Amino acid sequence: MKNKVIAFVGDSIGRQQYQSLMCMLTGGKDDIDVQDVGEAYGLVKQLGSVRPEGVAHRFVEANTTIIYYWSASLCDIQPLNETDPNTEYAMHIDRPVMFVQEFLRVMDVLVLNTGHHWNRGKINANKWVMHVNGQRAGSEFRTLAVARNYSMTKIVSWLDNEIMQNKTEARIYVRSLSPRHFFEGEWDSGGRCDNNMVPVEEKNVAGQIGTDAVAEDALKGTNLHLLNITYISLFRDEAHISRYRANQKGQDCLHWCLPGVPDVWNEVLYAKLLFDGETG
Repeated sequence: MKNKVIAFVGDSIGRQQYQSLMCMLTGGKDDIDVQDVGEAYGLVKQLGSVRPEGVAHRFVEANTTIIYYWSASLCDIQPLNETDPNTEYAMHIDRPVMFVQEFLRVMDVLVLNTGHHWNRGKINANKWVMHVNGQRAGSEFRTLAVARNYSMTKIVSWLDNEIMQNKTEARIYVRSLSPRHFFEGEWDSGGRCDNNMVPVEEKNVAGQIGTDAVAEDALKGTNLHLLNITYISLFRDEAHISRYRANQKGQDCLHWCLPGVPDVWNEVLYAKLLFDGETG
């Protein structure tokens, strides 16, 4: 693809899809033909931060830029008190993260994902306080399933409106939920996935959820598209990092080894872009 801007916005699994694509394009080697252009997108390390909120690299010969931006919820997150280092953060569940609002107009392909951070532990740890229409959300959003459904619908609607008003020509995909494979417990209670050697057979995934109903429902009747990787990834319970991640307390049966499963997601993405005529 030439003269394009391809962006991944989402959580750490979205980052893995970005890393996978970069490895596929570079062969995993440093390439002088690839430039760090993060500064052009405001992706620089802020004072007191461990790392930038994202990365952007431009392939000079193709004039194509690949971006990753961290946004675990896809919501616009703003501090309630900018002068307080211990402040809570307004989690505006009815509008997309500011990075998307600012840079959507220059994107040709946008791949979004969220899901695994929509739990009470993550929300409390991040000090997120849900807001709707600029005000603290009411009691109807205390149930996280309701809040996530509402948020995905509103964010998709916002993006669809940008397309309908010809404010963007981006091809926008919502990637479905990446499956977890914890056996004999959870991530913090001895769950493991290092005892499997080969991909599971189809009969052994029968009855498991192979779709992302939240994303599918939100996308109905819009100009956005589903990148459904859930079912094909269910078969690869042996492909997670498991016990091979350094300095971890338990096994990682959420993230994937690279090269690995996210490579297939990018092959599916490329096939969709090729079919849609977006690879010129």
